[in-house]
This record gives sequence, structure tokens and C-alpha cells, in this order.
Amino acid sequence: MSVNAAIYGLQGETLSPDEKAFFRDAEPWGFILFARNIDRPRQVRALTDSLRDCLGRDVPIFIDQEGGRVQRFKPPIWRAAPPAERFGALWDREPEAALEAVRLNHQLLGAELIAAGVDADCAPCLDIRVTGAHDVIGDRAFHADPATVAAMGAAALDGLADQGVLGVIKHIPGHGRAGVDSHLDLPVVDADRDLLRETDFAAFKGLDAAVMAMTAHVIYSAIDPENCATHSAEVIAEIIRGEIGFDGLLMSDDLSMQALSGALQQRGERALASGCDVLLHCNGRMDEMVAVAHAAIALDHQAADRAERALAARRAPSHFDPARAIAALEALFADAGLEPAA
Repeated sequence: MSVNAAIYGLQGETLSPDEKAFFRDAEPWGFILFARNIDRPRQVRALTDSLRDCLGRDVPIFIDQEGGRVQRFKPPIWRAAPPAERFGALWDREPEAALEAVRLNHQLLGAELIAAGVDADCAPCLDIRVTGAHDVIGDRAFHADPATVAAMGAAALDGLADQGVLGVIKHIPGHGRAGVDSHLDLPVVDADRDLLRETDFAAFKGLDAAVMAMTAHVIYSAIDPENCATHSAEVIAEIIRGEIGFDGLLMSDDLSMQALSGALQQRGERALASGCDVLLHCNGRMDEMVAVAHAAIALDHQAADRAERALAARRAPSHFDPARAIAALEALFADAGLEPAA
């Protein structure tokens, strides 16, 4: 069996016959869910079971569940998790309490996800908060200080892992300084390399627990003035693999975003040629997925090793009492004189 270097979305709350046929033929490494795929817990669990049954293996299933603006499991059925900046505010008063709050929050996120059959979260967001930048990151950032962001990122990964969920750090090597939303346009960051090294890039360093990362569709003109990170061999080799030292599975951000240009197949081919291990395509459009499938080569060599290491990091969830965790989380904020976390 050949597993190919792609993660796909799908259109609805159930798997259609055409999607089943395509996925069996395309053999993607994983899937990703969005709000359009989600109604209630039982439905989501049936969907994730059907995706794994379709491919006949324990395929990883991803979601963007950060909290705040970015959560696909929504209230009132699921908890309203706070945005990352709330934990930054707690850090400024009680750093140790903030780390424990981040861990508890991500245990709660992980428990909800794993119960629904979702075992990979495109979180934490390790982009730093930058005054004057576009608010596409904004309150999704933990803090402006990179060391603080890295510390809270490690706590988030630990909380998710405790419940059997793999975290995906994003958007490496940093989206926080971008002046436009990469969903709609191509950001160009003109900061010099020394500043980037001390700030944006530093937030991603030293996270040994990170087994997966997602690229930024951002041009860093001091390194590669022509290509965004997803399509830049220089950024991936010199910065992500070199200076940052990330050696886990590197997935592209969504290939259908308007920051990228060219046909979908070409976008995918460029990402893999530049050093991405896996292609991410999210919108579930069949014509686009077929195009990406033409680019998605079989996982082999280093990419296959990284994919195997990522999956090997999955573990059974620990015993966990959500009600007790929510109470402890609220107490951490209250003790610091802050409003409740959720």
C-alpha cells in the first residue's frame, strides 16, 4: 500500500460515494475537518469512523481547534474555549499559573476531540503578537515575547498529548508580523534577518515535543524575496530545519489560500520540491483535490520517517475529569484577578 503526501477536507457531515471512491484511490495520509462537517458528537464520531474505515487504517484526522475565533467544535454543544491572548494576560501576572492554565485548557480541548475521533489539532499557534500587524493572528497569539510563546506552546502540546491528541505548531517560521491575511493575499515581511531570528523564529525553537508543524504562506524578503515559506527551499532548509531546528513532519498551510498563485497541482509540486513533507488541502472541492492528488507523491524517505514518528507519538488518553479541570482553570484566572477563562 502506498500512502500519499496529502491531507484532504471533505464537503459535508457524511462521506459521499464519490469521496469514498476518490479517497480510496488517492490514499491520503490524513483528513481535516471543518465546521461544515460538524453537527453533533455522535455524528462527528460516525464520520471519523467512516473515514478510517474507508482507508482501512488508523489515519490521522485533523481539525483547527485553537479556541476563541478559531474553533470548529462550537458552543453550545462544546465548550467555548478562550483565545490564546487570555493566557498571555495571565502570564503577565502569574507565569506559572498561565502555564498550568494553558495545559488544562488543552487537556479539555484534547478530551473533546479524541471523544469524537479527532486525534490531531492544528494548534498551538506560535505566531507572536505584533502591534500594527493584520489581525488575522491578533488574539490567536499567546504573547508578544517569543520565549513566553514558546513556553506556553510547550504546555499546550503537553495538554493535548495527555488526551491522545497530536499538536501541530503553526505558522512556522512566523505569521504574526504579516500585514495582510494570507487567506486573501500574499503577505511580505520586510523585517531584517536578525530581528526575525530574535522574535518570530525564536518562538518556534526548542519545542522537542513538536512532531508536526504547518508552514506560513508568508514571504520573508530578507531570506527569499521571491517565494513564501511554503514554496521556499531557502526558508525551509535554512530557517525551519536549520536555525529553528524543527525535524518533525512539515505540512503546508492550505493550498487553496489566495496567498498562493498558479494551478493547484503546481502549488503542490512546488511545496514538496521546496521541502514540505505533506500537502494540506481543505475546502473539499473534488476538482481541486484531484489536481492536488496529481502532485501528492508517495510518502518516502525522510518524509515517511517523520510521518511514522508523528503517528508513533499518539498515546491513549489519560484519566481526566473535565468538570474538575474547568473549575481549576477558572480558579487560576480568578486568583490572578482576571475574568473567567470561559
